[in-house]
Amino acid sequence: MYRFLLTRQWLILALIALVLIPTMVELGFWQLHRHEHKVAQNALISQNLKAKPVPVAGLTSPGHVVPRSDYWRAVTATGTYDEKHEVVVRRRTATDGSIGVHVLIPFDLKGGGTVMINRGWVPSAADQHAFPDVPAVPKGEVTVTGRLKADETTSASGIKDLSDLPDRQVMLINSAQQAKLLSRPVLGGYIEQTGPEPKADSPELIEAPDDSSIGPHMAYAVQWWLFAAGVPVGYVVLARREKRDRLAAAAEAAGQADAAEPEPAKA
Repeated sequence: MYRFLLTRQWLILALIALVLIPTMVELGFWQLHRHEHKVAQNALISQNLKAKPVPVAGLTSPGHVVPRSDYWRAVTATGTYDEKHEVVVRRRTATDGSIGVHVLIPFDLKGGGTVMINRGWVPSAADQHAFPDVPAVPKGEVTVTGRLKADETTSASGIKDLSDLPDRQVMLINSAQQAKLLSRPVLGGYIEQTGPEPKADSPELIEAPDDSSIGPHMAYAVQWWLFAAGVPVGYVVLARREKRDRLAAAAEAAGQADAAEPEPAKA
C-alpha cells in the first residue's frame, strides 16, 4: 500500500526532507555557537571590568593591536589633554538613541607617549560642517580611568571611512589614523573614558557593555533542532494519511461498482 512513495511527487518530497534535516541541524549548531560566544564574551567583559585598573602603557604601545582578551580592560592614564587636536567622531548614538558625535582627544602621557581618549557623546552641531559645542577639558595633569578598546576599522565595524569630511571630524576611532594627523606615535587602541565624570554630565560618558544578557540564541538552536526532528515525523504522518485516503477511495470505488452491478434475473 506504500508503493505511491515511489511516485515522482513523493520522491521529490522525500528529497526535500533529506535536504531540510541536515540544514536545520546545522542552523541549530550555528545558533549554539553564537550562544557560546555570547557567554564567553560576557565572562570576558565581567572579568575585565572588575579587574584592578592598570596603566594603559602596560597593555599597549604604538602600532599594537589590542587582543580580544584585553577588550574592556580597566586602565588608567596620567598626563594632559591635547585640546588643540581634539576631533569628533560622526554618527554616534547616545544612551537615549539620539544621534550625535563622540569626542576624541589625544592624551599626552606623563613619561612620554600619546593615547586617544573617547570622552563620550555630545549632540552634533546644527550645521553638519561645523564643529559642535564641546565642553573644555581640565587643565594641567589629570588621571583618567576607562576601558581599553581596540581600534575601529571598516571591516570590523561596518562604518564607511569617508575621506571628504569637514576639518576635525572623523568616522572611525583609529590610532594609526590619528598618528598620521598628529605626526607622532599613538598607542594602539583607545580609552573609553569612565572617570573623572564631566561637569553637567557633558560629554555623556559611554555606558559599560552589557555582561548579563545572553540573547535568544540557545532558544533558536533548540527550535531549529525541533524543526529537524519534525520533518521525518511530518513525512510519516503525510504518508499514513495518503495511505488511508487511498484505501478509503478504493473502498468507495468498490462499493460503487457493486451497486452498479445488475441483479441476476429471477426464474
